[in-house]
Amino acid sequence: MDFLNIPMAMTFLVIGSTIVLYATERFSIEIIALGSVTALMLLFLAFPQTLHGDPVTPTELLAGFANPALVTVVSLLIVGQALFQTDALEKPAQFVLRVSRQRKWLATGPLLILVAVVSAFLNNTPVVVMVLPILTAVASAHSQSPARYLMPLSFITILGGMTTMIGSSTNLLVANIANATGEVKIEFFTFTKIGAMVAAVGAIYVLFVLPRILKPRKTMAEEFQGSGGKQFIAQIQLGYGHPLVGAKAVAGLFPDLKDMTVRLIQRGERPLLPPFENVVLSPGDTVIVAATRSTLTKALASRQPLLTAESNEETSNDDEPSMITGQVTLAEAVVAPGSRLIGRTIAMAGFHADTNCVVTGLQRRSRMPRMAMTEIRMEAGDVLLIGGNREDIDKLRGNRDVLLMDWSTAEVPQRQYARRALGIFAVMIAVAVSGIVPIVVAAVCACFALIASGCLNIRQALRTVDSRIFMLIGASIAASVALEATGGARAVAATILDLAEGQSVPVIMSIVFALVAVLTNLLSNNATAVLFTPIVIDLAHSTGTPIEPFIVCLIIAANCSFATPIGYQTNLIVMGPGHYRFSDFLIAGTPLAIIIWLTFSFLAPYYYNL
Repeated sequence: MDFLNIPMAMTFLVIGSTIVLYATERFSIEIIALGSVTALMLLFLAFPQTLHGDPVTPTELLAGFANPALVTVVSLLIVGQALFQTDALEKPAQFVLRVSRQRKWLATGPLLILVAVVSAFLNNTPVVVMVLPILTAVASAHSQSPARYLMPLSFITILGGMTTMIGSSTNLLVANIANATGEVKIEFFTFTKIGAMVAAVGAIYVLFVLPRILKPRKTMAEEFQGSGGKQFIAQIQLGYGHPLVGAKAVAGLFPDLKDMTVRLIQRGERPLLPPFENVVLSPGDTVIVAATRSTLTKALASRQPLLTAESNEETSNDDEPSMITGQVTLAEAVVAPGSRLIGRTIAMAGFHADTNCVVTGLQRRSRMPRMAMTEIRMEAGDVLLIGGNREDIDKLRGNRDVLLMDWSTAEVPQRQYARRALGIFAVMIAVAVSGIVPIVVAAVCACFALIASGCLNIRQALRTVDSRIFMLIGASIAASVALEATGGARAVAATILDLAEGQSVPVIMSIVFALVAVLTNLLSNNATAVLFTPIVIDLAHSTGTPIEPFIVCLIIAANCSFATPIGYQTNLIVMGPGHYRFSDFLIAGTPLAIIIWLTFSFLAPYYYNL
């Protein structure tokens, strides 16, 4: 094969430079991917090429940005956002938390092992989509970064998928091509034993080593909000029918007010101070509590909310208290120096009348006042927890009395839609797993249903789309087209034949495994598998070896897509929620690919008596 072919050499140069730039992270992934696509388009304009008899145009190179794989990943991210936005998977997450309360390893180890088993019989993508929000919730509850759990989730599904014929689409594709030759019969459990042995070795690395390698990263918003225990003063006004009416103090505490510290109960003109002995809450009581922002958010989001987005300003007897309707957004704002709020209570300031937002909590860093929130006179530097519609919160940027902390803005989960979202999610998984419709169709339909039913709005859905994933997939597919059109893929395959000449069968198989494992991280694993299936069959013939060992070698090697996020769909799905960089996959995934390669190279000769 002519490696001096200029278009081929330039294509390899573009792909190699792109991978190096991804790894160095000196520039954003989006600009690197865009530069890669631009270079390939200019290359093909200067050196026209054909593919399957047709000229390669910019349309073919840009087709990756409308590829079903890209649409599937984006749609599944939106579905996951809807589950998060409605707290639909709170109960499964709480169950895992109860089991793992004293032993944190129970929160991940057994669950990931179960995921590996399930992924041997189901498509890996919906398995990851199902488990991802549960692991994210568990990580948050244990005050740990999701980054320690989500990449292991993706890798463990890939390992489980390499043990049966339907474990991944790659396995099925290679098996069908090989079976069509009539020289071999790859059945459901043909390579399960050796696949399970290889996967078990890889799982040891995933479960015990990988979480220690991964660097926890947070977005600016998460770093700003933090998971610390800073407390806000809030007050709960009890009316008739309120969930807390009838709640009784036990040993001086109120079990119904979980994670909240009751500082004062105002009953008419009489304040009740702790410890609270045999106190029963009744309509008309005002309960003053200290709680973190996350606790107050849960109190607002529950199906029977303990706390309501209700104005604390005084109203006339004829008026109903002013409340925020629709989707409630919470944000934090600091009382500015020179603010008109200084020295005034919330009621005196008329904050709701001016901004259409309500103050649901107040934090004072110097001391925690023991009085009703409506009686606290604000000071410069006080942090207010403010609720309102998104548009009204955004308008606070122009308010001179408070300094809005932009990164603190977040919607309150709409738990009233949790069952609806869970039902749509379950239907999507069922039809995708059963094969009734392709997974891309199921995912897109689920997105439409979730938005149309109110579980998610358009802005929330669009915010979920990760530009890095969009550009990575589009650019990687353009590179695949370029390699195939210039003959680069065939040149790599021919190189294997040259390297294999005169070598023993185990060595040839190890070389094939290594090269396929490299290519599957740069190209589509399905494209790599299809390209190499006839090659490994020819190698088996030339060495006088049964075809099955080479086919199994190809299947397992094509599944070693650990070293790049573009290697496999599930890597892309966890990339955004885990806040991973391209280099994270290189650093954490490359050792796993090497472990799988060495394990197979050692086991295969004994297993197949080569």
